[in-house]
Amino acid sequence: MLKLIIGFILFAAVALYFISKGGDIDISGEKHNIEAPAADHAAASAPLAAPAASAATPASAASN
Repeated sequence: MLKLIIGFILFAAVALYFISKGGDIDISGEKHNIEAPAADHAAASAPLAAPAASAATPASAASN
């Protein structure tokens, strides 16, 4: 029983050490912000539109 208690204390001390060295760790749970996913979606779809526009340009130049 004493080994179990000492093992738990050592494990907790190591865990607290690594958490304190981790920097800014957010353990507050789920975020329900509506604006953040929309901004991520707009940023993710913007790079996809540019190659499609540049791919259409050589095709139209070749048809001329």
